[in-house]
Amino acid sequence: MIEKTVIIKNRAGIHARPAALLVQTIKDFSCSVYIEKDDDRINGKSIMGVLTLGASYGTELKLITDGGDEEAAMEALAKLFESGFEED
Repeated sequence: MIEKTVIIKNRAGIHARPAALLVQTIKDFSCSVYIEKDDDRINGKSIMGVLTLGASYGTELKLITDGGDEEAAMEALAKLFESGFEED
């Protein structure tokens, strides 16, 4: 299991387009992916779960990957968050 803390850098936060991009990226990996905000933990492969986090600009999230390709999944997720979901 790998855990990494990220901060949302795109000004609009996680709205429909970034949520879809996030889920599209994650679905190609077989490992489990969870995203935590405060006391909420959601399945990263669920677009509704991602949207219900209500993650806005500057929000700190914890990414958790667990399984066979967890390192590759975490790398892909970290790049997505680092790029601000290619919005800025």
